[in-house]
Amino acid sequence: MAQKEKLRLKNQVALVTGASSGIGTGIAKSLADDGATVIVNYSRSAEGADKVVREITEEGGKAIAIKADVSQEDQVQEMFRQILAEFGTLHILVNNAGIQQDAAFLDMTLAQWQKVLDVNLTGQFLCAREAAKEFMRRGVQPNISRAAGKIICISSVHEVIPWAGHVNYAASKGGVMLFMKSIAQELAPHKIRVNSIGPGAIKTRINTEAWETEEAAQKLLELIPYNRIGVAQDIGEAAAWLASDESDYVHGITLFVDGGMTLFPGFAANG
Repeated sequence: MAQKEKLRLKNQVALVTGASSGIGTGIAKSLADDGATVIVNYSRSAEGADKVVREITEEGGKAIAIKADVSQEDQVQEMFRQILAEFGTLHILVNNAGIQQDAAFLDMTLAQWQKVLDVNLTGQFLCAREAAKEFMRRGVQPNISRAAGKIICISSVHEVIPWAGHVNYAASKGGVMLFMKSIAQELAPHKIRVNSIGPGAIKTRINTEAWETEEAAQKLLELIPYNRIGVAQDIGEAAAWLASDESDYVHGITLFVDGGMTLFPGFAANG
């Protein structure tokens, strides 16, 4: 991916959690393509993270990988310590790390419930708290960004669409929605912008079964009025815009990037 002529994120440092694959990789590449130095966070796949770093640097960007489980407070704090030691500050946090552990409600174990909430919701809390501390310490750098810092929470269309068989995941994303809005309200006076992106159906390794065959893809497209399944770059480009000064007056919103999935297309012919 060739770098753009206008680097909207030049001289900014961005942390993308869960960036060793899928949507996180797309976001990391888009931010780097817009000039940011990117920290590729991962919890398990060092190989995947190193591959993302290599692909970014081969395109002329800057990136490093840091391992941390975002659900663990000590590991998050150590990751931020490393970032500040290496780069001096942080300008952008993209809270992307998330997992699914699906089960029917009556069969779901406490461990399945708790693990998804720990990563998808508590992980966002821990990372956002550390980022906000740094943003407030440093304040606004007018020559770099109009905001003191930008926090982007990766949510889902399932912050508003119920999802039977995935109650832990849907509950975590509903939690992300009000977590984002509440900290947006609290941090706005400090010139810290907070928003979410709500992806719809995006082609990633985790959901290959939903789109890899023609039959599966056609069934999925019934839920997407725009008649296209998204790709990670769709989310990456949205994140780069939300992180830039072009969206400086955008605060406390969820930007759904879903081809219209939240329009409830099942009602299109039955209004």
